[in-house]
Amino acid sequence: MDPRRLAHAPADAQRAFLIEAVRANPLAMTVLERAAAMDLPDHGLMAGAVYQAVWNALTGRDPAYGVNDYDLGYYDASDLGEAAEDVVIKAGDAVFGDLDAIVEIRNQARVHLWFGAKHGVTRAPLTSTTDAVAHFASHTHAVAVRLDAAGEMEVLAPYGLDELFSLHVRPVAALADPVGWNAKCERQHRQWPEVRFERAGLA
Repeated sequence: MDPRRLAHAPADAQRAFLIEAVRANPLAMTVLERAAAMDLPDHGLMAGAVYQAVWNALTGRDPAYGVNDYDLGYYDASDLGEAAEDVVIKAGDAVFGDLDAIVEIRNQARVHLWFGAKHGVTRAPLTSTTDAVAHFASHTHAVAVRLDAAGEMEVLAPYGLDELFSLHVRPVAALADPVGWNAKCERQHRQWPEVRFERAGLA
């Protein structure tokens, strides 16, 4: 597939391609189906399991190529305690434990409490899972999917999908920690040499 055909295609065509790319990975679909059954509030499968599925489809690779884990976010501001999140994580261990995959569940309402210490970039409290996606370090990464009550796939893409289909990954300066960002770019460029990565500037 020539990515130039989709880089500035209508949003409906981009979303349809993304959905088919995710559906081509059986593990991703199992995670989505089980996540829906868990009835997690405002949840979404995000990060590499989604954008790497598109890269793989565009470059002719296996749908699961390069997917190291499945990041499952949900949003519940009713209890920001670590214990409450841990209950959900343990429930997820039971739901996903038989899969040959790492499924990492995190409450996006709590991200601001730990993100700065871990990644060196301060985050304000988020307001939803879509807001969490909007604060990813690149607009290429800013996409998530989930299944609705009818089993149809919903795409969360606050900036649209042009950046994803361009195969050009650029950092958002205020959100990308240069050291972590540049290391990630180098690693992913080795896996997807067709993708152009821009390094973040070091102070």
